[in-house]
Amino acid sequence: MDARLDALFAEEKEARLFVRLGEVASLVVALSGGADSAYLAWAAHRALGERALSVTALSASFPAYDREQVEALVRAAGLQHEFIETQELANPLYTANRADRCYHCKDELFTVLGRLAAERGFAGVAYGINADDTGDFRPGHRAAGEHAVLSPLLDAGLRKAEIRALSRRAGLATWDRPASACLSSRIPYGSEVTPEKLAQIERGESVLRELGFRQFRVRHHGELARIEIAAEEMPRALDAGVAREIGQRLRDIGFLYVTLDLEGYRQGSLNAALKVV
Repeated sequence: MDARLDALFAEEKEARLFVRLGEVASLVVALSGGADSAYLAWAAHRALGERALSVTALSASFPAYDREQVEALVRAAGLQHEFIETQELANPLYTANRADRCYHCKDELFTVLGRLAAERGFAGVAYGINADDTGDFRPGHRAAGEHAVLSPLLDAGLRKAEIRALSRRAGLATWDRPASACLSSRIPYGSEVTPEKLAQIERGESVLRELGFRQFRVRHHGELARIEIAAEEMPRALDAGVAREIGQRLRDIGFLYVTLDLEGYRQGSLNAALKVV
């Protein structure tokens, strides 16, 4: 009974989402390829057709793997879509990697998307923040407010689990995609973001993906790689042979030390170092 009620609540929220999207003349949707933005892009396409344009920003902090996932989604869902480039790494306030790094990233993204929307005659820009995200440290949400970016999933009250369930019902392959974030989120606050570090992180995470792991992060602590892996996958990571291969392959890409965080994967773990969150 509870599961049926949960499904009904999710469907009611989805109906509110479609009503909200239908009130917008046309829309540019920021599509990173994660479960939330993918569902929003699908919903906007369904509500608005060609009056919805999904846009994915490319930079050194966006992994090639994520681009592949976006391309697969666009093909499967028939989305109207474009890639653009953003230049957040040219901003010293971003590369300084203070606690407001995400603000500067989103400020760049929404500036570029806002310019594109104005040039093409789209009525607004939207992104995929959901109701669960408001409890985390999200300086990027401040940038969204400053740029008058719409947050349809949040307005509809949709939570992460509901978005995944509705995505599955819609046939979106992203419904169970592990949480993802830009590569810069793997670098501790106060440590400069550089293209070299981002490339090293990307190669390290490709190793873990090739070894069959699904939910993980390679946190970049200079010469040390601190690996977070989901609790259910930890026993395999602790296998002597697998651990030896992980260590060797990450040393091959430039890390001197490789550690496995015994607390496992947790979203936003680097926020623990902030005095105010």
